Amino acid sequence: MALLLRSLQCASSPGAMSVSRSAALLRLAKPEGAAMGICTHQDFSAMSSCSFYSSLAFGALHSSSSSSRDNSRGRVVSKKKKDVLRAYSSYRVVVRGAASSSADVTGECGDSGGREEHEPRKMFTVTTPLYYANAAPHMGSAYPTIAADALARFQRLQGREVFFITGTDEHGEKIALSAATKGRAPKEHCDLVAAEYQALWNDLSIAYDRFVRTTEANHENLVSEFYNRVEANGDIYQAKYEGHYCINCEEYKDEKELIEDHCCPIHRKTCELRKEDNYFFALSKYQQPLEELLSLNPDFVRPSFRMNEVQGWVKEGLRDFSISRAAVEWGIPVPSDPKQTIYVWFDALLGYVSALLGDGKEPNIANAIQKGWPASVHIIGKDILRFHAVYWPAMLMSAGLPLPEAVFGHGFLTKDGLKMGKSLGNTIEPRDLLSRFGVDAVRYYFLKEIEFGKDGDFSEERFINIVNANLANTIGNLLNRTLGLLKKNCNATVLFDSASIPENNSLRKVTTESVERAREGYSQLDFSSSCDVILNIASAGNVYMNDRTPWSLFKQGGLASNEASQDLTAVLEAVRILAVALSPVIPELCSRIYSQLGYSKADFESLSWGDTQWGGLRAGQVMANAQPIFKKLEELEPQESNTESLKGSGKSVDHQFKQKSAPVTASIEL
Repeated sequence: MALLLRSLQCASSPGAMSVSRSAALLRLAKPEGAAMGICTHQDFSAMSSCSFYSSLAFGALHSSSSSSRDNSRGRVVSKKKKDVLRAYSSYRVVVRGAASSSADVTGECGDSGGREEHEPRKMFTVTTPLYYANAAPHMGSAYPTIAADALARFQRLQGREVFFITGTDEHGEKIALSAATKGRAPKEHCDLVAAEYQALWNDLSIAYDRFVRTTEANHENLVSEFYNRVEANGDIYQAKYEGHYCINCEEYKDEKELIEDHCCPIHRKTCELRKEDNYFFALSKYQQPLEELLSLNPDFVRPSFRMNEVQGWVKEGLRDFSISRAAVEWGIPVPSDPKQTIYVWFDALLGYVSALLGDGKEPNIANAIQKGWPASVHIIGKDILRFHAVYWPAMLMSAGLPLPEAVFGHGFLTKDGLKMGKSLGNTIEPRDLLSRFGVDAVRYYFLKEIEFGKDGDFSEERFINIVNANLANTIGNLLNRTLGLLKKNCNATVLFDSASIPENNSLRKVTTESVERAREGYSQLDFSSSCDVILNIASAGNVYMNDRTPWSLFKQGGLASNEASQDLTAVLEAVRILAVALSPVIPELCSRIYSQLGYSKADFESLSWGDTQWGGLRAGQVMANAQPIFKKLEELEPQESNTESLKGSGKSVDHQFKQKSAPVTASIEL
């Protein structure tokens, strides 16, 4: 075992060692005729901290030789003679103890002499789903992208090197059908839809690093290589497949999942009964390694109640799933059988890897994973949780690649009790919200009012009330009134260093405590709580102003006037810190706050989380003229000229409103 661990720790790259070589290592680790190998918690920790965690510790060591080949999404009728039961090893590893992973701190492999070492990893990779390019984006796809952007911005403030991946999944039957109904070729259709996503992301201030498309040649090369790796590992076989297929889900459904008339419970449409001769992935071989992965890593799936769902699925027994389609032409051909195309999960999921391929690099997996892999967190909807938390880890184990550190399944935005989706025609259009209310309002409401991970509620009336109360009244009014007093009494100039404010000052204490709680919230993707505690700073600032009444102190003159100046310094420093802490959620509004505090755009763009420490505002800082940072919303509709200027522009625009007769309400079930 010591030899095995040393080999694991000294490996230079995840793809450097083949499965056959790992099997040889296992034979060396356990002498012929010896008792079953036992791996202690310390041994296992050493393995799990290095890049072969998935390929060896969970692949070679744990693979099951179960002969069950029933599929949870259909029924295997017959098989060819392909041998899919080859076991990596006849030895089981008993793991003692427990381990955990986190989406924000990871360990790196090193020569630690058998000791565990945990150092912050420089690259933080966050991904959104690769959105299906059958139609234009809606709020259900904008929502997780805003969340991923906020997380990426927070991690950048923390000093992490960040790689933020988003993009489009562009193969499959549904896309071919959508293109045909519009008289377009599939690639032409995908080009248009991808451009719509990119333009909307720009309007939503999404600062992604890579927009990957699964029709890119480099991606197709990596998919073929990945397929060949898994096939060479003995985990792909051919069989006949029969079941009820939902075109919109791109998935076969089990009978127990269907509702009346064999309808999909998500899309409410009848599933087709299909029978095909396809290729399968031997998921059942990974029953034990997946169970142990989930048991040893309680933060692998988040929130915790999503982990419970995933563990429940795995405990029911894993069954192999189809990874090709014989009747779908719009896709990547199966390398060993070009008459079939690779099914969505063996295609789209690899976009997270192909997105990392650097410019000019030869398109292969080894080059793609040199930097940025494994992903720190996949942010996905709960409807595709099974594929990311069960299928994807097993696929990576088979291919000998490291696993992502965490999968975060968010809830649905629903309307009339149903998931919001393009195929149901019940979406909230993000462009409509942007043109009427602006990017700050949209980003703030969905991150502040909906607890990330759970289903949420949207109504236009509540949207307007929350945004007005928080952004216009609480934050905006505090800044405006304070700057007005500073201009009137101090020539718009800060007269004291904020560091001179005593540590026991009530506003300083609230600000310091709130910032730390906000940091903890962001780290856990709890954007709602972060927004709440940051808003507490502004609320405390308003209370402080009302209690201290600096306007009255200025009238008294002398020492009282100095006290008033210090009070204004304390409030403006609190607002400055608020602008830094809230910038992951509403960067544009926070930039305007920073500008009114007399800082340049470059100052704002160079901020770090360290700038949330009290003491940044210095005597002599000249403030800008007070202007509303956020105008109150009404029950509004866009002027026609403004709507047209926004569509497809890829740029934010000034918002002009007029009265609307009545609000529109969408019910989202909790």
